[in-house]
Amino acid sequence: MREEMINEKRISDLRQLIKLFKIDLDSIQTLNTALTHPTYVFENKSLHLEHNQRLEFLGDAVLGLVVGEYLYRSYPKKPEGELTKIRAAVVCETTLAKVAKKLRLGDKLLLGRGEELTGGRERPSILADAFEAVIAAIYLESGLSGAKEFIIEHLASEIAEVVNSGFKDYKTMLQELVQKEHDDNVTYTILEESGPDHNKSFVAGVIWKNNLLAKGKGKSKKEAEQQAASKAIELFKGQV
Repeated sequence: MREEMINEKRISDLRQLIKLFKIDLDSIQTLNTALTHPTYVFENKSLHLEHNQRLEFLGDAVLGLVVGEYLYRSYPKKPEGELTKIRAAVVCETTLAKVAKKLRLGDKLLLGRGEELTGGRERPSILADAFEAVIAAIYLESGLSGAKEFIIEHLASEIAEVVNSGFKDYKTMLQELVQKEHDDNVTYTILEESGPDHNKSFVAGVIWKNNLLAKGKGKSKKEAEQQAASKAIELFKGQV
């Protein structure tokens, strides 16, 4: 879809977003695609739109590279294992969704009616994917330097928070919380596995007393389990 085919309100909304990003983009078309969810494309086939999944794939790779380099240069005394854990905690769905909310990406998403009605604008997985797609849009329009500037601008504080507080092993925290009061421990199961081999996505569930406490999503089984445990900790404190 050419830029002139985007209605004026949409153009205005995207240009406001660009100002919020503090970046320069000559074309808003790629940004528009980055904020177009597959459900919107499916429900508007006659418009011949492109959804953001390919951009999300590219943005994930750029994000990993930039954060990895930033950690390598900023923390020269930290070993590889610790850097890997920090990076995983920073680029996880929860953190990316948090940043996406600050940037109000949910307000600018093009969603299908079903997603709209079921709270898609607030869904962490959708927000995290949109953030990665936006990174790809900036990369394609402004190069690696532009993408790097954007990523560090919005993730530096999150990185510092993870480093200062230490990597949180939510699975261990949940186990300790449960075992304080109960004999039964939690278990984990992989509920979903999707995507090609080079870009897998997993959904893990935390099970306690045959009940599903919470679900988490990640690029690896371990990350998905950590995210599920993080969500379960709050639920567990309030329900058991």
